[in-house]
Amino acid sequence: MIWYESGGEGKRTVLLLHGLGATAAVWKPLERALEKRKTLRWVAPDLGGHGASEHRASYSVGQLAAQLAELLQQEQPAELFIVGHSLGAYLGLALASGWFAVTVRGVLGIGPKIDWPDADVQAARELAARPVRCYPTEEEAWTRYRRVSGLSQEIAPDEVCLARGVTRGEGGWRLAQDPRTFAVAGAPFASLAASARVPVRLARGAADHMVSLGELRAHDPQARELPGTGHNAHIEDPAAVLALLQELEDA
Repeated sequence: MIWYESGGEGKRTVLLLHGLGATAAVWKPLERALEKRKTLRWVAPDLGGHGASEHRASYSVGQLAAQLAELLQQEQPAELFIVGHSLGAYLGLALASGWFAVTVRGVLGIGPKIDWPDADVQAARELAARPVRCYPTEEEAWTRYRRVSGLSQEIAPDEVCLARGVTRGEGGWRLAQDPRTFAVAGAPFASLAASARVPVRLARGAADHMVSLGELRAHDPQARELPGTGHNAHIEDPAAVLALLQELEDA
């Protein structure tokens, strides 16, 4: 089961897909901007193995995209745009391929990591193999969640953006994320980008150390850099992201 929430109004819908380790709560600043605009409906799910969504036995970009396709079949959006951050950008491209019987009008990808050295892939596999770690206090769990998701106090002082990131179990407090989700690391971005049948716009925060502008422009010659932001540009400058979405709608 995929947990999600929705809001806004309009004939067009934007699917908001968060990155690895986060939850749909990271889209709250952009959702507020969309509510003020009053021309787009939004749908924001917790990806499989994250937040309030169920855990699975295994994870891949294809499996996560298939779950999202089932959700979209329920929602039946008339005109669908996708904004994906990091891992969410990969999933947006997969859905735009036509492989999952979903009709997409355009994809905006923010900060996807494109270069995956063997050492990075190996580190991700080691994280995926680790057992769930429980913490004796809620505060310790939230500290770990901020570190894993990249949502420092400076980037996300509003706790609304952290919702469903931590949960309480029999052994104490733990991250809601299933460690096995790290297995998605290293998916072939180039293949996914080439498979998309719709306009694709890529962007990065100017201080994002995960991906360079040159790497993005190899797949989107018009890729943008958002000044004053890092890897979580969608939280730091939702107005800039909304402007890029508007350009995508007009393409």
